[in-house]
Amino acid sequence: MTTQVGGSLGQGPRGQGPRGQGPPDAERGAKRQPPGQMQALVLTAPHAFEVKEVPCPSPGSDEVLCRVRAIAICGTDAEIIEGTFKGRWPKAYPFIPGHEWSGEVVEAGAIARQFGFVPGTRVAGTSHSGCGYCRMCRIGRYNLCLNYGREDLGHRQYGHYTQGAYAEFVTQTIKSVFVIPDAMPFDVAALCDTASIALHSVKRAHIDPGDTVASVGSGGMGILVGMCARALGAARVLVVGGGKRLERAAALGFETIDYHGGDPVARVRELTAGLGADVAVDSAGTKDSVRQAIGMVRKGGRVAFTGIPKEPSSIDFQKIVLEEIDLYGVRANRNTMEEVIPLMADGRIPAAKLITHHFKLADFGDALRTFNERVDGALKVIVEP
Repeated sequence: MTTQVGGSLGQGPRGQGPRGQGPPDAERGAKRQPPGQMQALVLTAPHAFEVKEVPCPSPGSDEVLCRVRAIAICGTDAEIIEGTFKGRWPKAYPFIPGHEWSGEVVEAGAIARQFGFVPGTRVAGTSHSGCGYCRMCRIGRYNLCLNYGREDLGHRQYGHYTQGAYAEFVTQTIKSVFVIPDAMPFDVAALCDTASIALHSVKRAHIDPGDTVASVGSGGMGILVGMCARALGAARVLVVGGGKRLERAAALGFETIDYHGGDPVARVRELTAGLGADVAVDSAGTKDSVRQAIGMVRKGGRVAFTGIPKEPSSIDFQKIVLEEIDLYGVRANRNTMEEVIPLMADGRIPAAKLITHHFKLADFGDALRTFNERVDGALKVIVEP
């Protein structure tokens, strides 16, 4: 792994305020000229990356060029860097990863301007942009676009196989960027994508007011699932995990279950008078957590799976059939960015409390190590180009 910083940094807009804040009102809407070159995190092979100068992209007619202000490291980012999905994410090297970001529009194409994306607009990005024409896209399930991987037909998945946002500037279609309030700090806005997936997860599982929810996994996604469950009316949220991350969940007011202390399924049963939770959401994505999440729910319960297991899991199909358990896969998010942003803005989803570390792009190696090794209970690690 190499880290290299070379050349001159492209300059962002003048008058940048305190960390996470946008430019002064006098500059809102002013033209911001991007440089010809920019600093970006470039993967050259599995485990190998460098921060170096690359050409700054230009937006197409339905795209915006944005100055990236903050990016959150995602577990998928770490796996892409490791080469877990080589040949799929990314399809080829060199590649710029990153998809949980926020920033401001610098330049907008003709169609983008017609939709109100003018320079100075503050936005948060997400990864999926469907082709817009297939059956899945037409019914709003663009995260399952039938033309996945076909950039020639308009599909994009930014930071996965389409160039991403670990850079000073990023270009994305307006189908995958969303306006954020002026008062929302950029580092918090970088969590909108993660929070939107958490919201999609709990909506998939049809949480009803008064439900008891088990969130399996105490990382950023697991805690955001708990926050979203509360926002939708869950009466109790049990977070299953371990270490300092679980301590953070407890500090946020969640009931916690340490899987190091015994069988978490038995503990959920114990805390629910033997019945089990109404809903379980697995964000841990291990062969054990998949099985445990199913075991935690009551008769007629619902289980959503947000984590992506790397190996097969054995599950109890007798329970699923005889107890009519509903299982829901979760692929990123669909149509929940606009829903989650106001919930974050008014504090009903207090995502800011998950941010534990900030790093500059030049220090990405340290940022990634902090995230991977969970240094000091790291949850959401923010990179600021």
